[in-house]
Amino acid sequence: MAAGAVIVSMAAQHTTSTTTAQARANPLDNPDGTRPGLAAVTSAADRAAARRLIDRLRTRGKGPKTGYERVRFGEKWTDTADDVAYGQNGCRTRDDLLARDGADIRYRTGSACVVVAMTLTDPYTGRTIHWTKSHSDEIQVDHVVPLSYEWEMGAGRWPMAKRLRIANDPLNLLPVYGKANEQKGGAGPASWLPPVKSIRCAYVVRFAQVALKYDLPVTKADKQAMLHQCG
Repeated sequence: MAAGAVIVSMAAQHTTSTTTAQARANPLDNPDGTRPGLAAVTSAADRAAARRLIDRLRTRGKGPKTGYERVRFGEKWTDTADDVAYGQNGCRTRDDLLARDGADIRYRTGSACVVVAMTLTDPYTGRTIHWTKSHSDEIQVDHVVPLSYEWEMGAGRWPMAKRLRIANDPLNLLPVYGKANEQKGGAGPASWLPPVKSIRCAYVVRFAQVALKYDLPVTKADKQAMLHQCG
């Protein structure tokens, strides 16, 4: 943290704050993305439900990435998206997600939004990260369905308001270890999966939930990989 920075706990002012480890969310029981992290999908019934969900996905080949820029999905971490959880609550999307998934949340003095320190159990690698804002890139907020992937699958033809929603929808967002997020890049499940094998079914379920919510197709290879992970 930068020299001279002052932080205080303001959990009472932010309803998603916690000072203890948070329960991970089964994606089948987290349709709006407001519960933290990813829990393993272990029961036979849940895995069968996951496959039925994935079976509903449309498939098509990837289009060109021509014209893709991050700005095509709106200002980064804007609070102006409509019809998504946390939208227009006065806090930037990134801070909402850090508060949702972190433990021992600490906020900037005088702010009920700006997270400056927290502890995160990274769902992708399993590591525990004691994070401060001075090392902000150590935790990055991953788009489960990457924005560049969305663009290649047809989001370039969407109205701006829809792109803004998917970029800021907590269902599509997970705070994770920065290096894991960088390794993933814009890959779909056929090319990249979390190193922690136990949450791979949960991860592809979340990928499918986002794609279905926004009527976004996936590649045939990605759909086959997703079904395999919940087999």
